[in-house]
Amino acid sequence: MILYKGWKLFENKTIMITGGTGSFGNAFIQRYIDSNVKKIIVFSRDEEKQDRMRFIYQNPKLKFIIGDVRDYHHLYSSMRGVDIVFHAAAFKQVPSCEFAPLEATKTNVFGTDNVLTAAIEQKVSDVVCLSTGKAVYAINAMGLSKALMEKVIINKARDLRERDDCTTKLKFIRFSNVFATRGSAINIFTQQIQNGQPVTVTNPDMRRSIMTMDEAVDLAVFAMENGECGDLFIYKAKRTTLKKLVEYLFDIYNAKNREIQVIGARHGEKLEETILSDEELLRSVDMGEFVRVRMDRRGLNYINKDFKGSNRRKNQIIPPSIETQVPELTKEYLKDIIQKHNLFSKIQSI
Repeated sequence: MILYKGWKLFENKTIMITGGTGSFGNAFIQRYIDSNVKKIIVFSRDEEKQDRMRFIYQNPKLKFIIGDVRDYHHLYSSMRGVDIVFHAAAFKQVPSCEFAPLEATKTNVFGTDNVLTAAIEQKVSDVVCLSTGKAVYAINAMGLSKALMEKVIINKARDLRERDDCTTKLKFIRFSNVFATRGSAINIFTQQIQNGQPVTVTNPDMRRSIMTMDEAVDLAVFAMENGECGDLFIYKAKRTTLKKLVEYLFDIYNAKNREIQVIGARHGEKLEETILSDEELLRSVDMGEFVRVRMDRRGLNYINKDFKGSNRRKNQIIPPSIETQVPELTKEYLKDIIQKHNLFSKIQSI
């Protein structure tokens, strides 16, 4: 279900999506290409996917630019006349990043800095950067690079505020595990069930939050409209254990083989993933389906000599400003989104 359409936001606007050949770019284009948007620029280094998208959409509002976010000068020239940037280009696969941490850093950290700098120089009005819950209490290279990416965004936003120049508003969002994207657990589990194979689970007790790509686009658009410079937004995604997820899929697909094979955690995987840190909860604002986390606006000198002023560090414990409980994933909800995405075959009745 689309929670937040936001069609009027993009009327006569030119939008750039870095890494635009991915799941987010395609979902955004499918929703907005028939609106009054002026142009959507797909900026990515994947020539094959761009060619495929060009053939599928065949729409003059789409412009394709081959490029890498590691190349600042090309980004700068490509952003001329752009109003809004959704920065989705990233190294996202946890095991791949574990074995190539410097490559993850070059794209996720330095690439993001290039995007932000180019956007500020070209006076882009809004930039929304896509991050991940794996950046919270990060233990793997992908999460660590995304956590550092977030620090780069916050530092840029703080610098703009200090210069009293928020012509370009920088915001970021964190995704949970997005349903039915490339390499997602649900895709793998469903294929195994459909093939009559045992389902391979890393650890049945792992807990994950799951959101759809429609909800991911909702989150990005909501953040663009409602955020101030430096703000973080999340969506209250539904949570479940991997064991319960697989059991739901067994029922939904009326699986004959209900065997679960535990294969052990992959490199860099957490048992429990969270989308917000305890410290961020103290600055959070509940906005219904979404949560806004205001940037910590204190400067480097935490304590003034006379202990006055808003820059003083406050060590007292403040109760969280939002309800920390998130909804549990239900079998009915899972069936509904599987049907909507038409995954693999007709689903049996629950």
